[in-house]
Amino acid sequence: MRRLCPVTDRTPTADLAPREWGPQELADAYGYPEPAAGGSWLRANMVATLDGAAQHDGRSQPISSAADMRVFGTLRALADVVVVGAETVRREGYRPARAREAFAARRAAAGQGPAPAIAVVSASLDLDFSAPLFTAPLTPTLVLTGAGAPADRTAAAREAGAEVVVAGDGAGVDPHRLVRELADRGLRRQLSEGGPRLLGRLVAAGVLDELCLTVSPTMTAGGAQRIAGGPEIPVPRRFELVSLLEEDGFLFSRYRRGGAGPE
Repeated sequence: MRRLCPVTDRTPTADLAPREWGPQELADAYGYPEPAAGGSWLRANMVATLDGAAQHDGRSQPISSAADMRVFGTLRALADVVVVGAETVRREGYRPARAREAFAARRAAAGQGPAPAIAVVSASLDLDFSAPLFTAPLTPTLVLTGAGAPADRTAAAREAGAEVVVAGDGAGVDPHRLVRELADRGLRRQLSEGGPRLLGRLVAAGVLDELCLTVSPTMTAGGAQRIAGGPEIPVPRRFELVSLLEEDGFLFSRYRRGGAGPE
C-alpha cells in the first residue's frame, strides 16, 4: 500500500515504494478526529466498482480485496459502534465484531471495550434473533428502531439480549436521533457500513461527517445499487478529499464533509 500525492501537490510527500502497511500505520492514517464535548463523528465505509456498483450478486465481497478487508478491519477497530441496515445484516450474514489483538492497546488507551458494538437499523425488526450477532456478541448488539415498531418483535429483540433504542417517532429511525442516541451512550466514534438505503438517508439528513470509499478496479454492468440510494437531495453535498492510498489498483479514499454544493 502506498500513499498517493495530494491532488494539489505533485511533489511526493512519502516513500512511494509499494509495501503492505502494518495495522498501526493504517490506524494512524484513519484515526478519528476528537469530537467536540458531547458530540460524535459519523463516518461511512463503502466499496464501489469503476462503474458505480456497490455490490455484485447482492454482496460486496466479490468487488473487495485483501487490502480492502485490512482497511475494513482497521475502521472497525477504531470505532465505538458499527451502524448497519437490517437488509445488509441479512445479505452479508453479519456476525459480532471481534476483538483484534493488534488494536487492543490502542482501544484500551481510548477507553474503549475490546470490540465495537453493532447497531442494526430496522423499522420492522425482521431479524434472526437466534443468530450469533444477538446471542454471542462481545459487546451487546443494539437495535435502532422507531416508536411504531411491532411490539412482539421489540420484545423478541430484548429477550435475545439486544438493547432496543427508539430513535424515531414513527416506524423508522430519524438519522439525527440515531447519531444523538448513540452519542448519549458514549458511542461517539461511529462507523456506518451501509447499506445503500441507510447511507442515502444519512447523506440526505446531513449527518454524515466522513466517507471512506474504496474504488475497486472492476466493472460489473447490470443494475446493482450505488453506495447511496433513496430520494435525490435538492443540492449535492460537497465533500473534501483528506487522503488517498493505493494497493493493487484499489484506491482507498477518505473524504470529509465540506460545503453544501459546488464552488
